[in-house]
Amino acid sequence: MARFFIDRPVFAWVIALFVLVMGAVAITQLPVSQYPRVAPPAIVVSVVYPGASAQTLEDSVLSVIEREMNGSPGLIYMEAVSQANGTGTLTLTYDTNVNPQLAQVDVQNRLSRAAPRLPAAVTQQGVRVDQARTNFLLFTILSSDRPEIDPVALGDYASRNVLPEIQRIPGVGQAQLFGTERAMRVWIDPARLVGFRLSAAEVNAAIRAQNAQVASGTIGDLPTQPGQAISATVVVRGQLGSVEEFGNIVLRADTDGSTVRLRDVARIELGAQSYATRARLNGNPSTGIGVQLSATGNALATATLVRERMEELSRYFPQGVNWSIPYDSSRFVEISIRQVAMTLLEAVVLVFLVMYLFLQNIRYTIIPTIVVPIALMGTFATLLALGFSINVLTMFGMVLVIGIVVDDAIVVVENVERIMSEEGLPPREATRKAMGQIQGAIVGITVVLISVFVPLAFFGGSVGNIYRQFSAVMTASIGFSAFMALSLTPALCATLLKPVEAGHHHAKRGFFGWFNRGFSRTARSYETGVAWILRRAGRFMLIYVAILGVVALLFMRLPTSFLPNEDQGTMLVNVQLPPGATIERTTAVMKQVEDYILQQPEVRSMVGV
Repeated sequence: MARFFIDRPVFAWVIALFVLVMGAVAITQLPVSQYPRVAPPAIVVSVVYPGASAQTLEDSVLSVIEREMNGSPGLIYMEAVSQANGTGTLTLTYDTNVNPQLAQVDVQNRLSRAAPRLPAAVTQQGVRVDQARTNFLLFTILSSDRPEIDPVALGDYASRNVLPEIQRIPGVGQAQLFGTERAMRVWIDPARLVGFRLSAAEVNAAIRAQNAQVASGTIGDLPTQPGQAISATVVVRGQLGSVEEFGNIVLRADTDGSTVRLRDVARIELGAQSYATRARLNGNPSTGIGVQLSATGNALATATLVRERMEELSRYFPQGVNWSIPYDSSRFVEISIRQVAMTLLEAVVLVFLVMYLFLQNIRYTIIPTIVVPIALMGTFATLLALGFSINVLTMFGMVLVIGIVVDDAIVVVENVERIMSEEGLPPREATRKAMGQIQGAIVGITVVLISVFVPLAFFGGSVGNIYRQFSAVMTASIGFSAFMALSLTPALCATLLKPVEAGHHHAKRGFFGWFNRGFSRTARSYETGVAWILRRAGRFMLIYVAILGVVALLFMRLPTSFLPNEDQGTMLVNVQLPPGATIERTTAVMKQVEDYILQQPEVRSMVGV
């Protein structure tokens, strides 16, 4: 194989350039995240039961859905949460090997079986089934410096104009509104209702009957009488749109011509749909939208798209309405990847300097250095083909593997240089002879190294998700390094190296001469030290055993964790009041917490919900 590429160096360059192009394209397509997808896929079922208590929601809705979800393929466990405001969620967590799309389809099919047993109010509100991660990617906040634009107006504007746009962004699993939209509120006076001998059910029935969009038909439609010239669609305004129109709803018409209307028994106003949730930015009322990433979403790309869409929408905001993103977890991901990328670049430079220090010839140094970017680019292409991502672990693997990928090329270059120096052969002939001597050794070393990392890819569960991508990086990089050592490196040696005379040992002067003499002295001192240790093997074996004992003791005492804890610059404060506390009481406590936190000079912004 090596002889083929030695005689055809252009073909070796073509393959190398192809690998570079494939890697460059893969970098633009690979998703970027902090860690591999560790959490198992989850499907979230969201329900709304207006006016129901948490217990009622649990008994009549969530428990019914839970019974139908039992037996879903790959389901690990379910978690149901019911709130006192009539909203509830059922989170179904699946095995890591389950396809989230197929799991969502199965959940929707099972939900259709449970739908006939759910209350009519729940099915009327709709049951949502989404793929989403449990944590929030970012929060975008709408605020206003105009007093006439209150949080209800902001929430209504966000719900109609901003929320749908964010939900359509690729990578967004869920977008949750922390606010409320407008709604027609009917506050019934019980005393007046009793005085008119009416019930709340009759009021609901009257509103439902007189606030409906109906198909009113057409005039002059087929079949028509002879001579009919035109036809027209009858337009009937069925749904009501103002406080006055709702107030004119007839609740009862007596035989004497008197009527009881809705305004006679209730106070009607255009208010908020829900008063249970409020959002605050730096202590000021606002409206927030929490964005959760989909199961396969790209954190950096999705956050960038959200910012671009908000910037685009801001041109059409009402005067005085501003937007901001005070919390964005992708910033830490971007910083982490950038730091690892800088470490990778520094490692390449250090490898080049170390090789130049020892090889002491720029041509000998360039050849192994060229192999590094080609092997890394081939690794990026492999990650894309396997459906992996660019994350801290894969980048760490690339930093670690740099010292390995240059080994094969260094072995080739040093063996070629040795043969040229000892036998005086020209570069091409020396390369052929050198590859005949070490070709099997390169293949053997590569197989041994790959066999060390391949088993990591077969771990199961969340641990397997972490080590699988690391294993893929190490295996692909080592494989590409071996291929380059058998193809491009011999071709470069045959074309770039200059012939030397037999017996020429490249005596150096100046800095390299001083380094060579110092390195020789160090090597001789090391050999002397090893000989001295061998004469006292028993003592040093006891020292070795003692060191192993200390290492084992320290290992058992070290704290353990699934992933390292990292300071991302955010802090979560949970304020919980006794059951039954009103929103006014909760807001007062939240203001105290906000006042204290915002006084701290290290705090940049604060979001309260």
